[in-house]
Amino acid sequence: MKKAVFIDRDGTINVEKDYLYRIADFEFIPGAEEAIKLLNEAGLLVIVVTNQSGVARGYYTEDDVEQLHRHINSELKQNGAHVDAWYFCPHHPSGRGSYALPCDCRKPLPGMLQQAALRYDIEMEHSFMVGDKRADIEAGAAAGCRPLLVRTGYGAHEEQAIEGPVETYDDLLAAVISILQV
Repeated sequence: MKKAVFIDRDGTINVEKDYLYRIADFEFIPGAEEAIKLLNEAGLLVIVVTNQSGVARGYYTEDDVEQLHRHINSELKQNGAHVDAWYFCPHHPSGRGSYALPCDCRKPLPGMLQQAALRYDIEMEHSFMVGDKRADIEAGAAAGCRPLLVRTGYGAHEEQAIEGPVETYDDLLAAVISILQV
């Protein structure tokens, strides 16, 4: 079985911008590229799991999300890094049409992590979930992996709202350095 680090996208890898889908608006959080490269070099799977309710709300399409993910991976590859898999939830309860349905993939539910675990034969108890929101922490815990909160994005604010102790780091790079020391 493999070990993985599941990473939220917005606010964890890239600067938080409401309903980000345009390549021109994408901006890495400092240290994120290096963090992903370190995980790659350590042989850990890097899997991005991101809620994208902008699809359900009609702000952009699934193709727009996939195009942005290809761009991010292209930027990462220029620096010797890569994301092994991308999972996104396009649903939202107040969305439109077929996207306005109950699902098990929208964080804080663990569906995206569980799908990846099955596909990639991931050992969840030795894997991590890194994100900037309580929903990320809850999804990681529900999936059986170790959740880590970062203070980038909404993390500094969310830290106060999380019940119980949670490991917290300034950013993705700090979290990854801690992961690699385990």
